[in-house]
Formats: sequence, C-alpha cells, structure tokens
Amino acid sequence: MPTAVTSTTMTKHLGKGLTVVDLWAEWCGPCKILSPLLAELEQELPMRVLTLNVEGDTAVADQFHVQSIPTMLLYWQGKPVEKVTGAYPKAKLRAHFTQFLEAHDGK
Repeated sequence: MPTAVTSTTMTKHLGKGLTVVDLWAEWCGPCKILSPLLAELEQELPMRVLTLNVEGDTAVADQFHVQSIPTMLLYWQGKPVEKVTGAYPKAKLRAHFTQFLEAHDGK
C-alpha cells in the first residue's frame, strides 16, 4: 500500500532501491487512473510508492519544475534519478520499472 507523504516528510521515507513518488491532486482525472496502478505494481515489483498531494503542498513540485500532473519522481537509493509525466497503461509502467530495476541492480 503506498505511503502518503508531505514535502517535509518525504525524504524520511526514501529508502534503498527504487522509490516512486506519485505527485497527484484530487481534481486530476489521470491521477485517479494512475494511482491504483502504482499501488498494484508496488505489490508486484521490488519498489516502494509514496504519494504526495501537490494541492497546497507544492514544494517538491516546485523543486523538480513539475508543470503537470500526474508526475512520478523516481528515486534510486534515496537520490532522484528520473521524472516521468503522464498516466500510462500498467503494462508500460511495469516494463519501464522493470527495465529501470535491471539497469540499476547492483549499482
């Protein structure tokens, strides 16, 4: 189950391996499609999902120059490595995260 965080608590939850931070807002239709897919993938792949509602909490979105949501920030070993904007089908997300994990495994 994804962990809800704020911009001030997010870094406490970044751990080893792949962490995906899902930037979303209640009014965002594509966010409502993406978030459950990320929750499923968190159960299926060795990754952690954090959710950050950017409505009224824009510090992280500002830091990474996020212009639209949904946006996913990918962290590896607690460090930001990639920004992905948009909602994608589960199969495409799985392939991207799997490829990411294979490329970073052991590094």
